[in-house]
Amino acid sequence: MKKIALLTLPLVGLIANPTMIRIGTGSTTGVYYGIGTNICRLLKETDIKCRAESSGGSVINVRKLKKEQIDLGIAQSDVVYNALHGLDKFKGKPIKNLKIVMALHPELLTFVVRKDSGIKSLLDIKGKVINIGNPGSGNEATVKLLFQNCSKISLKDIKVEQLKAGECPNALKDKKIAGYFFVVGHPTANIKDASNSTQIDLISLADLPVVRKLVKEKPYYAFGTIPAGIYKGIKHPTKTYGVRAILVTTSNSSEKLIYTITKTILTNFDKFRKFHPAYKNLTKRDLLKGFELDKLHPGAKKAFQEEGLI
Repeated sequence: MKKIALLTLPLVGLIANPTMIRIGTGSTTGVYYGIGTNICRLLKETDIKCRAESSGGSVINVRKLKKEQIDLGIAQSDVVYNALHGLDKFKGKPIKNLKIVMALHPELLTFVVRKDSGIKSLLDIKGKVINIGNPGSGNEATVKLLFQNCSKISLKDIKVEQLKAGECPNALKDKKIAGYFFVVGHPTANIKDASNSTQIDLISLADLPVVRKLVKEKPYYAFGTIPAGIYKGIKHPTKTYGVRAILVTTSNSSEKLIYTITKTILTNFDKFRKFHPAYKNLTKRDLLKGFELDKLHPGAKKAFQEEGLI
């Protein structure tokens, strides 16, 4: 017990007065919300009071940071890259004071369909009702980029639905949609709910020429595999691609605040890895992947330097 006290004691009192921070997350059934909630639990050992707030996802979290409506947010690495460089939904309007705290888990573009939908590949979705993600989400941005670069099918070929991720399992069960795209870490309660209420399948995307092209060209994308057996009825591995979740803030956050948050996670890293199965094989070095190191917040940089990681 004494050793634990020695580890956590330096983190207490680094903030002069109790500080309340808000972390923008995502759907309450998604990984973002659970991770945000657990980060807040870790911070109870410090002077920081913390609240995880459900939101519409990556793009909205970044915009809320700009408006100072939240203090930290979780966003996909592609959305963070676009925001920093004024691309896509941030075209011509880069968020110059956006700063990175750390990378989190890998997130894979997952295509969930009803087993009886007849969908065996992306090209089978013509005329189907497919959910691409709610407006302003990183999910929507990722799916739109996929279709914009695909020569054989476009969003005009399908009936686009834009529900929040948390609404999709019931919509799939009730046959309101034939399938939905979800950028997420695995396993996730969302897809477990879907597989427990109806027969589903997961569609591999990695072999598509458009996907190989995107992974080659975009620095924030990488291939990944969803293991077999983690969802009811899915006995095959699903090869796809994706991004990383990134914890972001702005330069308005003090160095002491971000140092304390980062140091707390690094000091309690074994506990942090138990937050979600997607974190099981995470290493401290993985926290520095998927983004440009020069965009690190000074407080985070200091904590990583003390760990010998930079």
